[in-house]
Amino acid sequence: MFDFLPNYYTTYLEATVTTLKVSLIALLVGLILGIVVCLAKISTFKVLNVIAAIYVEIIRNTPILVQIMIIYFALPEIGISFTPFMSAIIALSINSGAYVSEIFRSGILAIDKGQMEAGRSLGLSYFQTMKLIILPQALKNSLPALGNEFISLVKESSIVYFVGVADIMFTANTVKNATYQTFGPYLVAATIYFIITSILSLLVKRLEKKLTK
Repeated sequence: MFDFLPNYYTTYLEATVTTLKVSLIALLVGLILGIVVCLAKISTFKVLNVIAAIYVEIIRNTPILVQIMIIYFALPEIGISFTPFMSAIIALSINSGAYVSEIFRSGILAIDKGQMEAGRSLGLSYFQTMKLIILPQALKNSLPALGNEFISLVKESSIVYFVGVADIMFTANTVKNATYQTFGPYLVAATIYFIITSILSLLVKRLEKKLTK
């Protein structure tokens, strides 16, 4: 069942690195995008509120597979094209940004409104108060949820093989086609995902315990 492993274990290791790389970059970009969208959504500017709300609703209510297909296969029809790796990063980042924005919004809403008023009374502008007082606390409140978002990203990244990124699923499919075995290659892929997400879940739980002390 696993007689193919001696010939393909390095390929699986490289694919695991690719999966983690794609997920981590997407989380970091999504984090920045999420903060921007969150600030737009809670700002006093109606236009920004509407744009942010539309973005979040569209992304959260459409499958990520459709999103990556549009970016990689549809956009070239209007002269915009990306490599498979960049398409994966863009799709996952945009998708993650929508969820991160809601995570941050919840973190900000959990902070006492009096802290914003206190910052403004000290002469700080709205953006200075957000940067120096509100956002650091919101980030701390949101860390466990962001950890869970990273776990979700690792699992969702399995769709990038549809556009040719050599991730874990791409490798499992390649091994299946080369060896004419199905159960073994996919079981190895499932095991790798399980190990990664289990380790990340353990780290998130430890982080939650530290934050609640």
